[in-house]
Amino acid sequence: MLGYNAASFLYRHPIVSESFAEADLAPFYERLARTNQSFASDYPGLQMLRQPVHTLYGGANLYKPGAAQKMADLAIRHVGQYAPTFVDLARGLALQGADRLPLEAAACEALGGELEAMSMADVSADLMPAWIAQRVYQRMLHKLNVEAVEDHRIDFEDGYGVRANEEEDRHAIESARAMASGAADDTLPPFVGIRIKALTEEAKHRAIRTLDLFVSTLASETGGQLPQPFRVTLPKVTTAEQVRVLADVLSALERKNGLADRTLDIEIMIETVQSILSPTGYCAIPELIHAGQGRVTGAILGTFDYTATCNIASTYQDHRHPAADMARHMMQLALTGTPVAMSDGITNIMPIAPHRGNSLTSAQHSENLAVVTSAWREHFGNVMHSLRLGFYQSWDLNPAQLPIRYAAVYYFFLTGLKDATERLRRFIDQAAQASLVGNTFDDAASAQGLLNFFISGISCGALSEDETLATGITLSELRGRSFMKIIENRMPG
Repeated sequence: MLGYNAASFLYRHPIVSESFAEADLAPFYERLARTNQSFASDYPGLQMLRQPVHTLYGGANLYKPGAAQKMADLAIRHVGQYAPTFVDLARGLALQGADRLPLEAAACEALGGELEAMSMADVSADLMPAWIAQRVYQRMLHKLNVEAVEDHRIDFEDGYGVRANEEEDRHAIESARAMASGAADDTLPPFVGIRIKALTEEAKHRAIRTLDLFVSTLASETGGQLPQPFRVTLPKVTTAEQVRVLADVLSALERKNGLADRTLDIEIMIETVQSILSPTGYCAIPELIHAGQGRVTGAILGTFDYTATCNIASTYQDHRHPAADMARHMMQLALTGTPVAMSDGITNIMPIAPHRGNSLTSAQHSENLAVVTSAWREHFGNVMHSLRLGFYQSWDLNPAQLPIRYAAVYYFFLTGLKDATERLRRFIDQAAQASLVGNTFDDAASAQGLLNFFISGISCGALSEDETLATGITLSELRGRSFMKIIENRMPG
């Protein structure tokens, strides 16, 4: 709320008497202070800390030194083969206005040069779809060249399968050594970790042994300096005790390997009905987070495993199934405003061409393009669905999915940028009075939502700080994350 000026109020509206002296109210204010401080501690709000937009995972048997660059090279090669220009990408994804873009190479290049010289403020409504498509393509290519993989998880679960114990032991040691090599060469992505098997009766021994071998080997190879953050992903959680046991195991591993406390984080996968609803009918997610003893940094929806536990036939399991949306909303209710990040699930349709080789027929080339663009559109639609529901990170299976991951994230924020900028600037200019921009009514709650749009856009790398400053707010105001504080600081007196 805005500050209350008692003297000003009394001058305009004389009051004969009050029921309370200040001393009478002190106990009430103290109780409110305690609960408000507790709430602020539990729900610090959106963070300016970086959250990756994706996690790419792959089997531990395939993990080798230099893995991130190899995956980046595959993603760049994929774009060069199937979308050599921004027009190809726009048409492949059926972006708004793509059907009006030129087909001829010379005209496409000329349009790209014209758009390159324009800022968003200079672009007409007719050219805006083309400008956005060009900027999406440009930013996507830049991202693939400088940091294609933001987050990587070495997988010992579904992406790895069930193997002989001796084989998994060997892969745990070899992949840990490969990660240590990447840490020494400074070639690891900003976020790394492993996914172990579930802590079920059938898999608990194997899961903990693999975790022990990997962490102990990595600690030995790096002299106790593990890459940070390092995350251990726990799949198919059904009870809080599984999370509590993992937290205790990680504490013991840190002690035995001379690692600093809390070197190892936990991510839990929400992919069973029991991880959503407890046996007593309560939302289970807060208890799972609490069981992690402060180590849980993320919760990930496993879309296909979750819908399977809902007894949905495989034919109808889908990223956008209503049951998955229900799980997403339960995650939001439990985690929004807390320090625990939310991540969405995978797209299981890969943009992999069926025909390979240097002697393909015209028909085979056409079929390859059709298969790839169909998978692109599925992935693009799934990412956009997640973003619209407030999930700014998801998991990917294949490096060929990375170009579309970034294209979707950048498209989401760039298509909303102009409207969000105008609405937030208007609201701030009118000093927190409810305003009407076009036919959209904004009040303080929607203004906070607009501010959150920019915070999330910067956090995931889709928007620059300069684009946010066009709203009229300062970097310090942005980092404060509170629209009402911005207004309070700007009020006269």
